[in-house]
Amino acid sequence: MSENRVIVRDLGMVEYLPTWKAMQDFTSMRDETTEDEIWLLEHYPVFTQGQAGKAEHLLNPGDIPVVQADRGGQVTYHGPGQLVAYVLMDIRRSRIGVRNLVSGIEQSVIDTLALYGISSAAKPDAPGVYVEGAKIASLGLRVKKGCSFHGLGFNLDMDLEPFQRINPCGYTGMNMTQLRDFIEQVDISQIKSQWVRAFANCLGLTERLIFTDMVEELVND
Repeated sequence: MSENRVIVRDLGMVEYLPTWKAMQDFTSMRDETTEDEIWLLEHYPVFTQGQAGKAEHLLNPGDIPVVQADRGGQVTYHGPGQLVAYVLMDIRRSRIGVRNLVSGIEQSVIDTLALYGISSAAKPDAPGVYVEGAKIASLGLRVKKGCSFHGLGFNLDMDLEPFQRINPCGYTGMNMTQLRDFIEQVDISQIKSQWVRAFANCLGLTERLIFTDMVEELVND
């Protein structure tokens, strides 16, 4: 396995469209020596449709913009209080494989929730993580030339009402939940760190993590 570092960047609160473009540009320009990156962030309110997204799952988006994205899956919602983690990895170089990457993301959420005494599970027929039958984390990935982008939406402390305006992930009547429904106080900064460590542990990346506050105008051009 390559010993390239994994750069972890915290981008803060950012708009969806420039962040998506930055992911595309990063993936298109990278080569076999480019270090992998994980971007941690929150988005301003936005609905995103996957490549195969069906208009029928957009019930009443109202004043929240809808973006047709190039990830897998159906429609979902991003907003403040949701941890978004974009996983920009050369999975061919690391010999991880798409299925192992998806399982690693799911397990990392399960392991993070376990730190708070919350039991959760993945579903083989509906990617994501569920607590008591309600979805707390959604996945949507794209792999191009062996490299992944897009990633995880993990509901922490947010307004869940916009999920009622769609069929989340294409499932009618799917119940959504968040960490705040189970604990009194949510420290998003702490959970970011806990999730990164859990994800890195799942994929054997722990010793390669490099945390940086340097955003380098990634999404501010």
